[in-house]
Amino acid sequence: MALVDEVNWSSYLACVDDLIHTEEVRSMRALPHHIGNTCYEHSVFVSYLAFRLARRLGWDYRMAARIGLLHDLYLYNARDHRNYQGAQCFAHPRAAVRNARALCGGLTPKEENIILAHMWPLARVRPRSREAVLISLVDKLCATVEAAHIWHVLRLRRLLPA
Repeated sequence: MALVDEVNWSSYLACVDDLIHTEEVRSMRALPHHIGNTCYEHSVFVSYLAFRLARRLGWDYRMAARIGLLHDLYLYNARDHRNYQGAQCFAHPRAAVRNARALCGGLTPKEENIILAHMWPLARVRPRSREAVLISLVDKLCATVEAAHIWHVLRLRRLLPA
């Protein structure tokens, strides 16, 4: 099974099209994230993989795609410690929820929990749904792939929407 194929990518984009082209999401392209990746690249990677897994499992794949895209919507340079108080791993989910709420005109309690719990078990907020567990696990998998520079070997960057 290929990680990305045209049919799945088109289905994925249909779930996130109204979000992925917004100024807020596109601004994540300027924010460094894991080594060699932007916050945008990481978020699309998490979102797409969560979408694929949730759909295969018969879970809410649309929510997984959308909230996966917004899980790191904190919109500040995390390498500048003046942008947040405390540790980034605890601060950024709260900022992402605020920004996602503003972008989407509100979030359901389940959607908020997915964003707030994506850093579990480091963060204190526990996942309350299978989609929240999925996003948390996929986030860690993607971060590992990015840190190990496997991301570059997969050539996923070329697939990102312009």
